[in-house]
Amino acid sequence: MKVILVNGSPKEKGCTYTALCEVAKELNANGVATEIFWIGNSPLSGCIGCYSCMKNGKCVFDDSVNRFAKLAAEADGFVFGSPVHYAAASGAMTSFLDRAFMSAGGKMRGKAGASIVSCRRGGASAAFDQMNKYFTINSMPIVSSQYWNQVHGTTPEEVVKDEEGMQTMRTLGKNMAWLIKCIDMGKKNGITIPEQEPKIKTSFIR
Repeated sequence: MKVILVNGSPKEKGCTYTALCEVAKELNANGVATEIFWIGNSPLSGCIGCYSCMKNGKCVFDDSVNRFAKLAAEADGFVFGSPVHYAAASGAMTSFLDRAFMSAGGKMRGKAGASIVSCRRGGASAAFDQMNKYFTINSMPIVSSQYWNQVHGTTPEEVVKDEEGMQTMRTLGKNMAWLIKCIDMGKKNGITIPEQEPKIKTSFIR
């Protein structure tokens, strides 16, 4: 079993990375392999709604989104992490999530998902709420912790001092390991994700 932890910060090994490492450490302790995937700090285009990914199996913009999509099929769970920018996920992370769920949502459907956010002071719960919506639109069980998944600090050293935040990350890792093991056991006993009906898209313009 494997979980991919996506670092949506422009800083490869900053506060968000520190929090993700704490989650990964607990996953590893519970027998789950992990990979931290950094989206990078090059500009990421938002989704342009061209639907090329539906026809060709990959996004028209060949960047970290397509690299992630290749890994997503083999993963059992995902943790998406972002710094808080103006009470929201970072612009790059938002673009990444829009395109990743458009082009690779089918590879993540039915798999465990969680988000974590890192902030200096405020805006964490708004960003956390924003990121969780990607899971609920994609039939993904959301893994919870003992509090909203947030850490505080302006440096990795300060994040480590956020004892409650770090404990929340560890609890998240334990809970995710438990859930993906439950899903795996269910599959081995013939319990699979429900078949999806053809999507109905209702327009409210008459």
